Amino acid sequence: MISKEHIINRFVSYVTVDTESDPKSETTPSTEKQWDLANKLAEELKAIGMEDVTIDENAYIMATLPSNVNYHVPVIGFVSHFDTSPDFTGANVKPQIIEKYDGKDIVLNAAENIVLSPDYFEDLLQYKGQTLITTDGTTLLGADDKAGITEIVSAMEYLINHPEIKHGAIRVGFTPDEEIGRGAHKFDVEKFGADWAYTMDGSQIGELEYENFNAAGAVVKVKGKIVHPGYAKGKMVNSMYIAQEFINSLPRFETPEHTEGYQGFFHLSSVEGKVEETTLEYIIRDHDLGHFEARKEVLRKLTDELNSQYGREVITTDIKDQYFNMREKVEPVMHIVDIAEEAMKQLDITPLIKPIRGGTDGSQLSYMGLPCPNIFAGGHNFHGRYEYVPVESMIKATEVICKIAELTALKQQ
Repeated sequence: MISKEHIINRFVSYVTVDTESDPKSETTPSTEKQWDLANKLAEELKAIGMEDVTIDENAYIMATLPSNVNYHVPVIGFVSHFDTSPDFTGANVKPQIIEKYDGKDIVLNAAENIVLSPDYFEDLLQYKGQTLITTDGTTLLGADDKAGITEIVSAMEYLINHPEIKHGAIRVGFTPDEEIGRGAHKFDVEKFGADWAYTMDGSQIGELEYENFNAAGAVVKVKGKIVHPGYAKGKMVNSMYIAQEFINSLPRFETPEHTEGYQGFFHLSSVEGKVEETTLEYIIRDHDLGHFEARKEVLRKLTDELNSQYGREVITTDIKDQYFNMREKVEPVMHIVDIAEEAMKQLDITPLIKPIRGGTDGSQLSYMGLPCPNIFAGGHNFHGRYEYVPVESMIKATEVICKIAELTALKQQ
């Protein structure tokens, strides 16, 4: 059995290292502090007995657990990221351990009246009686994706200490900057050398995903004219009002707060405005490639229409693709999903096969030649103060990694 205390201690040692990434930085990793955990992980992999441990100039970490069978087995990989989201602070994380959760409200911070309640977060009730790790209400937790790293390192350590479990060669990879969309940008797939891999970056126990959004980002710039407001009649053009027209012309209910499942959306993520210029930043998401292209066209047409209405170019829209649905690359090798599903079933975990309403390193890696479905890491409420992870889910995820390795070897006998 994998020790609960060992999992908790390892996880806490990771989340208390601040690794928040920065989308405005042009370096890799985007923040210097990510090196603190990267170097720690590289040393820890060596300490547990992993081989070929490397950390490159961009903080990408790779290591090998050699095969312990005398026949050919495909090389499989497991990947997680060590940065945390810039959406909410990851500095001075103070994890709280809730033993035998009773199904009631959890007071994260009495002084600030911050409460994690099953009345609002109903998923909590799935874990009644289990051990939860929460925040103190002032930071995120970092289970996304330090839970995944905990599980991968713990699984490798378990396999090293239990050679009776037969497996082929296993590669592990840890990446920076996934939370700002760059986790796979400098990942050396050829050096990694796996036939396929799995990201341990999902949420609740049982999740198994091989579909994700097609994704793009759009920057909309609106130009106005500033003159003295006392003498502005017929002269001033307030860019913020034109930006408001743009915002209100998009489908109001095709936004994140009104969509689920396979439904796509437009998400206005940032507004910065003055009379003379306003900048809107959008993300565009859809699982269906045709619908995705149509969404981008909606922005282009709206831009043209407003420019025509004002008789000059008041709006420019720059759209850039970010990543694509990994389903196209995984479906031809669906046995890799089947192995993960079988591993869960053998461990009495009900597989939850559903689309990711987001992206992982795996979506980009799949297009780089490394098919890479996504498996649960156990956490909930990522990127904010209400984030938590059940320890039992991390243990189960660790067991899934070991079972996938074992099944992959058994299928080659």
